[in-house]
Amino acid sequence: MKKLISSIVVAGLLATSSFATDTKTENVKHNAVLKAENKAQNNKLIKEAIRALQYTNDAYIYLNAKKKDKAIESLKKAIGELTVILNQPNAPYLLPVDINIEASEYIGDVKNISKQITDAKIALSKHQLPLARNILNTLKSEIDIKTVNIPLATYPDAIQLAIKYINEGKIKEAKDVIAMALNTLVTTDTIIPIPILKANDLVIEASKIAKKDKKQTLKYLEEAKKQLKIAELLGYTSKSDTTYKMLKNSIENIESKINHNKNTDSFFEDLKSKLKEFKEKAVSIISK
Repeated sequence: MKKLISSIVVAGLLATSSFATDTKTENVKHNAVLKAENKAQNNKLIKEAIRALQYTNDAYIYLNAKKKDKAIESLKKAIGELTVILNQPNAPYLLPVDINIEASEYIGDVKNISKQITDAKIALSKHQLPLARNILNTLKSEIDIKTVNIPLATYPDAIQLAIKYINEGKIKEAKDVIAMALNTLVTTDTIIPIPILKANDLVIEASKIAKKDKKQTLKYLEEAKKQLKIAELLGYTSKSDTTYKMLKNSIENIESKINHNKNTDSFFEDLKSKLKEFKEKAVSIISK
């Protein structure tokens, strides 16, 4: 099953013209988020793994109904489905059976974030934890992809052990093993920072029009700097050797060259390369 939930996290106020940008810039940012959401929704569930999970659940139900033969049949079907995957080259360690996608987009500017951080610190200093939590929960702008997976390294062995126990008449032990297998599914959280996505696409679009629309190019670059600052303030980090400061300096260097009517091709290529790597390494994956 795939599920997408989108929300707008407004910075404690209604979106106003105080941080509005031009339509073209807004469209680039909006499309950056849409592309990432669509890509997330295209993550493939593995149908054999889904069937294996269902067969395992069926086996547990059959054991409760004292239908041992049916339980064994279902467990063997589960093994059969997983064998199909095991026989494939480069079989993944985790087999996705369910995906939930939640996009929370922060609407606000650097001043809003700074104020909320200050408010949260004040609330914490007064031990007002509920208030601090409410504030901190709004300080995010990300696509969170939660994936439930079957661990291929251990799940088939658990099913084989359950079959062994049933054949030995150890029904309680078989049920315990099946229950354990069903409760050891691995959930992974993939967190993609939205402001970095926006900055990346703004720079790409700026590079396309740099020679024909100086004014719009500078608007894209200015907004890219703002989005990177928002990402930094919201606490999103990257494992890249490139830093936020380096990206800001690169953008400002290009802005200067544009204002002095100098060629920016090589500088844009360098910036796009660094920002692409920065974006990819800013994605965090947490397994639970």
